[in-house]
Amino acid sequence: MAKAGTDTPVLQDVEKDGVSIGGSSYAQKDWHHSYKWSRTLLQWGLETRGITPVPLAERVDTQYSKIFFIWLSANFNILSFSAGTLGPVIFGLGLRESCLVILFFNLLCSALPAYFSTWGPKLGLRQMCQARYSFGYYGVIIPSVFNLCSMTGFCILNCILGGQTLASISNGHLSWSVGIVVITLISLFVSFCGYRVLNWYERLAWLPVLVVYLVALGVGGKHLSNPPPAEPATVAVVLSFASTIAGFVITYCALGSDFTIYFSPSVQSWRIFLYSYMGFNIPIILIQCLGAAVAVSVPFVPEWEAGYANGNVGGLIEAMLRPTGNFGKFLTVLMALSVTANIAPTFYSFSLSFQVFIPPLAVIPRYMFSLLATAILIPVSIVGAHKFYDTLTNFLGLIGYWASAFGAIVLLEHLHFRRGAFASYNLRHWQDARRLPTGLAALGACALACAFIVPSMDQVWFVGPFAKHAGDIGFEVAFFAAGLFYVPLRYVELRYRPMV
Repeated sequence: MAKAGTDTPVLQDVEKDGVSIGGSSYAQKDWHHSYKWSRTLLQWGLETRGITPVPLAERVDTQYSKIFFIWLSANFNILSFSAGTLGPVIFGLGLRESCLVILFFNLLCSALPAYFSTWGPKLGLRQMCQARYSFGYYGVIIPSVFNLCSMTGFCILNCILGGQTLASISNGHLSWSVGIVVITLISLFVSFCGYRVLNWYERLAWLPVLVVYLVALGVGGKHLSNPPPAEPATVAVVLSFASTIAGFVITYCALGSDFTIYFSPSVQSWRIFLYSYMGFNIPIILIQCLGAAVAVSVPFVPEWEAGYANGNVGGLIEAMLRPTGNFGKFLTVLMALSVTANIAPTFYSFSLSFQVFIPPLAVIPRYMFSLLATAILIPVSIVGAHKFYDTLTNFLGLIGYWASAFGAIVLLEHLHFRRGAFASYNLRHWQDARRLPTGLAALGACALACAFIVPSMDQVWFVGPFAKHAGDIGFEVAFFAAGLFYVPLRYVELRYRPMV
């Protein structure tokens, strides 16, 4: 499968001999040419490719900085700000402790999705399709479901924040619900268009948000200069906040390569890793630390406290910008729209995970599933709009568990069993259930790891015996336990089904 002297699997042969990939690719083409409206969309340059691998001949994009801007804009928004406020507001941490947790755990946890982003140019596979080489054709459906739930949850949180923020400038004339609908429809348009429009949008979306934060610091920075002293933090509280921060970024490992599959395979992996790593950490660390600093100061600034009533983060942003008058309202609108830069790529990956979840639907164009995501997102966001902080805290804590276990298994499969060689992936069998692993080793490792994850959980509805003393260490335990169980189980699986 590999060219001599390279470590990149060859995919052209797959299309020539009609194995698997060709059928899916041609089925999509036939679907599109059957309808006049779909042919028109093709002429406009709409991306139709779903989970079908990208052959070498089409991996020609050399603008590698695109991945930096995708991760930068996706995280340069009000949700990152809100996650930072959790340290002081929910966990009672001081500014110093909050910022240290934000710094070190983001630097640690963002390394995994950044590394997975380097696999796209080498394999041309979407992340969940690549996971079939460890979880199997049917086994990967389970993490795909978890991934769908995680992405939907992130979209809900973003929609709530965007709706809150838009409503905060209307003096009661615009409801949160209307704001949510506006935010969702804008995001739908960007994700619907596909890879080219998405990259163009993400390259620019962070700029107005930067202006908003700079103005907010300019008019309100004086309130952040002398943070009040905080009570000494316990290890348990620090680790519980760390678990929340980890859940914010580690879930990107389930979609890391989704946005790099068109890059030339000749690119050095360290370059994609560096772009991705910086794209995660620059916005997340800076904005989460800003959120923590503002949250610490809220009780001492009456205007901020009034805007922040009942955990209204959008109202807090509006209160910070209020001294600039109508210009502040304009900036608040820009801040509300910033969440679309996160929702749009999430919609994009939602479409791909849905095709992995129900493989026969792979023949349906990717953008159709963005419509499905929108239909789900709007009503659920409206229902959950007034329980934002409870939703945010519980959600970020929970999703870190499954994403950590998933990442450990995919990582071990690549580094240990395949010795880091991309040529060891036989792309002819990317959707051949009989040739791919059964997935029993991966799923079994996750199931066995749960015996250690559950006692390590610290949630509102359950606190495990380990967590009572150590805090929430579930995501750390999930990573190491799943990895340890996977190695022996995978060796057993290989005795009955050889590696492909």
